[in-house]
Amino acid sequence: MSPLDMLADAIGPRNVLRDPNDLAPYAVDWRGAYQGTPLAVLKPGTTAEVAAAVARCGEMGLSIVPAGGRTGLCGAAVPAANGPAAVVLSLERLNRIRQVDARDFSIVAEAGCVVQHVQQAAAEAGRLFPIQWGAQGTAQIGGMLSTNAGGIRTLRWGNARELVLGLEVVLPDGRVLDDLRRVRKDNSGYALRHLFIGGEGTLGVITAAALRLVPALKRVESAFVAVPSPDAALSLYGRIMGCGAELVAFELCARFCMEVAAKHGVGLRMPLPLEAPWYVMVEIAAAHESVPLRAMLEETLAEAMEAGEVLDAAIAESEAQRAMIWKIREDYPDCSRRDSPSVGTDTAVPVSAVPDFVNAAERELKARWPEGRMAAIGHAGDGNIHLSLHAPADWQGGRPAWVERAGEMEPLVNAIAVSLGGSFSAEHGIGQSKRHAMATHKNPVALDLMRVIKGALDPDGRMNPGKVLP
Repeated sequence: MSPLDMLADAIGPRNVLRDPNDLAPYAVDWRGAYQGTPLAVLKPGTTAEVAAAVARCGEMGLSIVPAGGRTGLCGAAVPAANGPAAVVLSLERLNRIRQVDARDFSIVAEAGCVVQHVQQAAAEAGRLFPIQWGAQGTAQIGGMLSTNAGGIRTLRWGNARELVLGLEVVLPDGRVLDDLRRVRKDNSGYALRHLFIGGEGTLGVITAAALRLVPALKRVESAFVAVPSPDAALSLYGRIMGCGAELVAFELCARFCMEVAAKHGVGLRMPLPLEAPWYVMVEIAAAHESVPLRAMLEETLAEAMEAGEVLDAAIAESEAQRAMIWKIREDYPDCSRRDSPSVGTDTAVPVSAVPDFVNAAERELKARWPEGRMAAIGHAGDGNIHLSLHAPADWQGGRPAWVERAGEMEPLVNAIAVSLGGSFSAEHGIGQSKRHAMATHKNPVALDLMRVIKGALDPDGRMNPGKVLP
């Protein structure tokens, strides 16, 4: 019996894909930057089947690449092109909501549940699963946790890690770690779940998670605000933080990004003329309908305008207008891809350092690549600004040529962020694309500890090889 026949015996022949046409979607990442064809794609439907598949792979010496919605940006969910023989283990059939407990403010979801479906299940129970980003309609819970995803609401509720109460994980030897307890306080030893959150499948396969819910938002107000500079945006951030409402999103966008969205977006309408150099998208909310959010926002924006921190502002007058503001933000990555080749980053700095970071990066990029166009957009409320350098509008060389021309942009921006006390990876993870940055910027003692943990849990190095560790 061949290795693939043995796997088919463990999880069912229909759940072991071997045809090249079936393998193709799992052999390339979302951006098309990384490719690696697996021997097969495994689709187990239960935790027991995941455990059986992982154990069989161990017996046969096959490496395993866990995959969720495959919307990651760092190449973590596809086999490394020059890596060992590997199968992709897709969690998409593990898509059940196991429990919703409104009184406990918790939900237990399997790894293959689409994030948006978990949000909907929480809403039906009168609660909110607060994480939010553009790929939530495709991304899955397992991938969200494996990369410790962030999004526009991180400033209020944290990255994915902060929403996890417990995990169920299949270990590299096929054993199941059942730690799905929903308790808020547990000091009974090491918090093992944190090894796997952000581990990108290199230590085990997350199969289910107990997640924290929060009260539903009864009142929400959003605004699209023109500001003269990142420094002015930071001052506005401080004002809104102190206005008495819950600030749940604060996005900083360069005018170039908004122009790209206006040019390539389908059905997008800009709330203001694009005449200012910078824009901010703001959302405040409350769990009680009586909170006067509108008055709070109007008063705060008026004060900021008088102080010269705001040039103009459009407050959403309807749910449709509010949705449009956030659709602009969520659609921007796709618009950016359609506009021109670019080299991007995923950096974070202390919130107070955002203006210095943006200004320093702009200065250095103009000096090194005067023909390039800098895009800056991101979660200013938590310090995570995504900088990218786009090719000139008349660029004819294609993406590979631009990457060759401007490939040093990412290390340069990473170095600026780290020099300001920041990180070279804020919310996208490491995968294949940032291993070089791990070698350059990660604390050597931290790297040693990570290698010790990897060696203890996965001594044969079969779990997602070629990812995370340099």
